[in-house]
Amino acid sequence: MGAGTGAPMSTSISTWTSAGRGPAPEAAPGTPPAAYAAALACLPAVGPGWLVDVLAQHSPKTAWDMVRSGELSRPARSRLSPGGPDWAETAQRLDVGSLWAHCQRRGISVTWPGAPGYPSALLSGPSPAGVLFASGDLGLLEGRPCVAMIGTRRCTPEGREVAYQLGYDLCAAGAVVVSGLALGIDGATHAGALAAARDAGASEVPGAGGSTVGVAASGVDVIYPPQHAALWGEVARLGAIVSETPPGSPAQAWRFPSRNRIIAGLAQMVVVVECHASGGSWHTVEAAVRRGIEVGAVPGSVQSPASVGTNTLLHEGATPVRGAQDVLDALGIFDQLGQPRRRAGTGTRRRAGSGNAGRAPVAGNGGLTGRGNPAGGGDPTVRANSAGGGNSARGAGPAGPLEGRVLAAVSGRPLCLEEIVERSGLPVTAVVVALERLEEQGALRGEAGWWARARPNAR
Repeated sequence: MGAGTGAPMSTSISTWTSAGRGPAPEAAPGTPPAAYAAALACLPAVGPGWLVDVLAQHSPKTAWDMVRSGELSRPARSRLSPGGPDWAETAQRLDVGSLWAHCQRRGISVTWPGAPGYPSALLSGPSPAGVLFASGDLGLLEGRPCVAMIGTRRCTPEGREVAYQLGYDLCAAGAVVVSGLALGIDGATHAGALAAARDAGASEVPGAGGSTVGVAASGVDVIYPPQHAALWGEVARLGAIVSETPPGSPAQAWRFPSRNRIIAGLAQMVVVVECHASGGSWHTVEAAVRRGIEVGAVPGSVQSPASVGTNTLLHEGATPVRGAQDVLDALGIFDQLGQPRRRAGTGTRRRAGSGNAGRAPVAGNGGLTGRGNPAGGGDPTVRANSAGGGNSARGAGPAGPLEGRVLAAVSGRPLCLEEIVERSGLPVTAVVVALERLEEQGALRGEAGWWARARPNAR
């Protein structure tokens, strides 16, 4: 949705409105401007363009008082249905104190253009964000290279591996990796960056490594998709989650294109790992082109539907991305990665990297190996199961709860990783680790990215 248009009625407004038809109590004296900015963002039919214009002319408190008194009217192109509640009446019923108390309890910060914490990258270019809500540290977006990595939810196992390794290598090189927290490429990207951030934290080198930022279509306190609950927690703890959507609001279809323009706006380069001929990735690419941001794409098989979009981008002049150093080179950051830091992986589907010294391995030839191995992934259950170490050898003791859930999700017919993630309800990093252990124990067999239960007599 464009910045100048109105938005559908916020589904979160009823959460903060007083019961009955009476007005909500006045906010307590000393209530900060951020509370009133948050309240403005909760109003029905408010889009980012209206918020940017109003907050450029008035303080949040003044703007809020003007709305309540009827001096500020709703956007002209409002989608509110005829006969809806009067805008001033709606504002009078919204409990600013309750909304702000919720933000404080959940550690949600609020910023807008000109306020502390607002990302400087969003100040220029078309369609800036109005009011932003964040969980985590938005300050990490300043003074570091930011790379957006995007792609399809319906990715291939190879695409997932590439996204994970790129996320890891870019974060290890000091970049902030931005993505959309969705299933598929987004989730693998965040998982790889989180692994690198944890490794950097364990190195005890101050300021080592980068981080990751997730841009949500829902409120930052409403996890979507629910399978990424652990991933969200880790991104908020080691990086940040940001959204234009007010707290308490679910993800809705119309919010995703608007979310995608923020992903592009935060980045100095947008990298598409896998995408189909159509899909949400194209919204992000179009937003990047409008802002003059460089677009890169990972080459893929001409026979893979998941690579139709990326191969089309390459044909149209996008920067080829074979590994993280290609991205760093495009940003003017040379020889940052040095000799690839990998060790031999396990499992028959792993392939050794083929990069030259001083350059990251070709993305299409790298597996989930080395320090970026998802065994240290973002899901706390993964680390808890990893700590035991008792089931790592073939024929070792019975599988733990994590492996049991994954085993139950795998039927007799071969399934790809995406299907197993959806069936088990576990984060992708947890599923990858469990699949490796189950294969080592002989319970599952994996081949070319597909998994099935092992035959009774299979070794």
